[in-house]
Formats: sequence, C-alpha cells, structure tokens
Amino acid sequence: MQFFLGKRTFLIVLFGALLLMPSLANEYHIFIANLVMLYIILALGLNMLIGFAGQLAFSNAAMYGIGAYGAGLLMKHFAWPYWAAAPGGVLIAMAAGTLLALPALRMSGIYLALTTLAFAQFVWWLMTHWTSVTFGAGGFIPPPIDFSPLPVTQEIGIYYLTWVAAILLYLAAKNTMASSIGRAFVAIRDGEVAAESLGINLFRYKALAFAISGFYAGTAGALYGGMLGFVGPESFDLLQMILHKAAVVLGGLGSVIGSVIGGVLLTVSLEITKELKWSIEMAFGGLLMLLVLFQPTGLVTFIKRWVPGWREHLQYLPEREAQRSIDADETVEDGEMTSTDRSAQERQP
Repeated sequence: MQFFLGKRTFLIVLFGALLLMPSLANEYHIFIANLVMLYIILALGLNMLIGFAGQLAFSNAAMYGIGAYGAGLLMKHFAWPYWAAAPGGVLIAMAAGTLLALPALRMSGIYLALTTLAFAQFVWWLMTHWTSVTFGAGGFIPPPIDFSPLPVTQEIGIYYLTWVAAILLYLAAKNTMASSIGRAFVAIRDGEVAAESLGINLFRYKALAFAISGFYAGTAGALYGGMLGFVGPESFDLLQMILHKAAVVLGGLGSVIGSVIGGVLLTVSLEITKELKWSIEMAFGGLLMLLVLFQPTGLVTFIKRWVPGWREHLQYLPEREAQRSIDADETVEDGEMTSTDRSAQERQP
C-alpha cells in the first residue's frame, strides 16, 4: 500500500501523464501542462535559494525574464540558432544571479529583499524602455525554432524539451540538497555565524545559491520564450514574482518534492479561478492566506504527516517549522536535527 502512496509513484504518474499529454489533449491543455512544468522548474530554483539557503530574494522574475530575453534577443539580433541562444540566455541569467550574491554578503532579511526587488524592477524597466535592444513594451517575436531532423512542430518539440528539463532539474535539485552543498545551504539559513564557525565560506555558498536559482529561472525563461513564440515584459512583472513565491509557499519551503507540488497546485489554482470567472488575484490570495494561517509549512508537511509513503526526516525545514511539525506529530524520529548540529556531528573525529 505504501508504494501506491509514495512520492516516487506520485512523480511517475505526474511525469507519465505529462509525457502522454500531447497525444491525448488539445493545444490549450498542452499549453497548461507546459506551464505546470515551467512553474515546477521555477519553484525548484527559488526554493533552493530561499527555502534551503535562507536568502530572502525577490529577483526570480527578473532572472526568468533575462533567460527569455537573452535567448530571444540572441536569435533576433545575431541570428543564433535556438540551441546556442538558449544556453546563452541561461548563462546570462546565471551570471546576473551570481552578482546578486554581493549585496547578500552584507545584507539579510528585509534589506536583501528590498535590494533584490529594486534590481528586479530595474530589469523590468530595461525590458520596457530600452527599445533599441529589447523592442520596448510591445515585445518581439523571436525566429522560429528548427527541430529538424525530428518530425515535430515547434509547440510539441518545446513541450518535450521542457519535460526533459523538468525531470533533469528535479533530479539535480534532489541530489544537490542531499550533498554537502545542501547541508551548507541549510547551515547558512539556520545561522550564518554558526555556519561560518564551522568553516563554511559564506560568500561562496551564497553565490552558488544565487547562481543555481538564476540557472533554473533562466532555463525556464528560455523555454517559455520558445513555447509562447513571443517575449514581452508583461510576463516578468511584479505579479509573476509573487506567483513564483506562492508556488514555493504552497508546496513547502525547504522541500524539493514540495516545489513540484507547489508548481502543479499554482497552475491548477490559477486555471480554476479563471474558469469560474473569479478574480484571480482575490481567489488565489485567499487560498494563500488560508494555507499560511493553517498550514504554514506548506502542503508537503501535511502530506508527510498523514500519508505513510511520504514520511521522511524534516531536517531541511527551517528549525522552528520543523519543531512545529514534530510537535504536531507528537513523535521525534532519529535523525531530525538542525543543520548546524548535523554539520558539527560530521566534523567530530
């Protein structure tokens, strides 16, 4: 029974259904499924930055836009093929994300949030007003993508490319967070002074967290431009940044599988409110408020508590939320410890 309720089964069913979607659904449903995978990628990258490394940054929509604009403009201005332009856009987004680690070394909390928000607004202003390069508020249509010799259209080709990227980036995030890099991220989140006393280089790991987040957002942006066949600034504004944060909060901070749940739930919630002709902002805002009030650690913690196949140690949650989840469960399993305790234990001879 536990197999049928497990996380692995959930992922197999989810990505299996997404794999079969083009042969079973119409163009609109394919578009929505593509958005699901893009939001999964965005939530994975952002969760590693704010959920694991504890850096309260509001620059993810800007990195998303840089990836889309970088790839699209390299194709438009320099006639690069998509297969060269897309990695170029991703690298530009990754480099921009790495630069944001500089203020993160001296700032934290609300100050870092405001600094990265200012950066995001500056990037959006460039997208809107630098008309000689970005084509201004009207956006632009990048050249079509050539998938030859594969006998697929651009829509289907980008869909399967996004499917492969989502799986690979999920596995990369899972392995990264289970490695020494992930433990260093969590140590910095739980206490920078304690982490530094354990020999963790704060700048190196903060720069790495921002770079990884930029890489994930840039990848999603390069795929989004190819999927939509259009790149414009309205897709990377303040609302988009809020949606990225919402996906992480819905699924659960400090959880890789929670990012997958958040990406799916965000897209489905937006579509439901649209179909019911509600105000998307009010309906989704109400859902988010209820979740924060009654399940502040995200849906993944609720699922882990009640579904046996999802149980795992909660050491990646922020310390207070992990303790809250443990108290609600009224059990403390062996291995549930803060990252600093874990790092100290590992360094003992």
